[in-house]
Amino acid sequence: MDMGAPPALWVLAPFAILILAIAMGPLLIAPFWHRRYPLISTCLAAIVIAYYLLIRRNSAPVISALEEYISFIALIGSLFVVSGGIRIGVAGESTPFRNVVFLLLGAVLANFLGTTGAAMLLIRPWIRMNRYRITGYHIVFFIFVVANVGGCLTPIGDPPLFLGYLRGVPFFWPLQHLWPEWLAVIGLLLIVFYLFDRANFNRAPKKIQEKETENESFQIEGWKNSLFLGAILIAVLIRGWGAPWFISDSIMVASAWASYHFTSPSIRQKNQFTFEPLQEVAWLFLGIFATLIPLIHILNASAHGLGHPSNLQYYWMTGSLSAFLDNAPTYLTFLTLALNLHEPVLHLFDQTEVARFAMQDPATLAAISLGAVFFGAATYIGNGPNLMIKSIAESSKIRMPSFFGYILRFTLPILIPILAFVGWVFLR
Repeated sequence: MDMGAPPALWVLAPFAILILAIAMGPLLIAPFWHRRYPLISTCLAAIVIAYYLLIRRNSAPVISALEEYISFIALIGSLFVVSGGIRIGVAGESTPFRNVVFLLLGAVLANFLGTTGAAMLLIRPWIRMNRYRITGYHIVFFIFVVANVGGCLTPIGDPPLFLGYLRGVPFFWPLQHLWPEWLAVIGLLLIVFYLFDRANFNRAPKKIQEKETENESFQIEGWKNSLFLGAILIAVLIRGWGAPWFISDSIMVASAWASYHFTSPSIRQKNQFTFEPLQEVAWLFLGIFATLIPLIHILNASAHGLGHPSNLQYYWMTGSLSAFLDNAPTYLTFLTLALNLHEPVLHLFDQTEVARFAMQDPATLAAISLGAVFFGAATYIGNGPNLMIKSIAESSKIRMPSFFGYILRFTLPILIPILAFVGWVFLR
């Protein structure tokens, strides 16, 4: 899509204001923010939309962003509703070892259900099994492992890889080329988590360690929702086979509707299911998708000024932007750059040429893919499930770090050193 000359720089202001509002609103003006964030997000989105429609008279970027937003909400919303109808019973003591095994299984499951599906299915039992000693770091490491890094082995796992699949990257390419980095990052994160959790476990009063789940046994209620999950995954796959976006999105929405109406209300009550987390994500990401338009526009227009980046530079450029922007368009931006710098020049909209690039230059594609997926864990807005998990945790009365607290306490001292080490080992 030719977006024309770069936009005026002032059009970047709505995105900057929205990110600052998401970070500071809950801290400084919490009551006002929780009442007015839909209006704030909508107004900032309207400024950008009006600029493109009325001043530039170019509706294509707005329509494209709207289609991406609808698909995003259809996927994340349907997985949220369907997984909310499944209740996994847990029992026994949440020892550090059991927690590590749980997170590892969640990382594997993310490649089959997507990071959103796995996160929404497992976050509630994760909270229950650790209730007697749960802290913010339990939720943050869940975001790191299950909601982001875990899903880098299949196109279903994370949106950037799904977009690559739609453009021509073979379905099994991520599994064949990204598993060493996946294994390294998951392993290092779980080691660090174990050290944190061992110290927390030793401090917890022993007499209450099994209280939260002492009357539970391992069981899965709401099995019929596995059929609806299967329908959602089929919808994702047929999108890759060329089906129009509105057909796959309609299947997802229909699956969510059927799940909500045919699942016993008692299961959702036990899960403390509400639509509030989904509502927050829907309103805030409406603003993010709209205000991202000029930023992606500028990135595309200035991409050639970056020269010929090394694979490690691709990794850091894609990653640093994916932490604060939507990682899917960031992935496409740098994939486009890499294709244009290839000899001979290749084109994003030719699936055969993208597949050839994946085979001829797997290291560069790996760097872009890993940067998009891994660094989505760096902030609450780096990937769609992150903000939803935070909202679910807070609704369960868990004290979560603020936007900047998340970055300062966990991203910079833990996540970034691990990602830097893995990038240096595998991509330099």
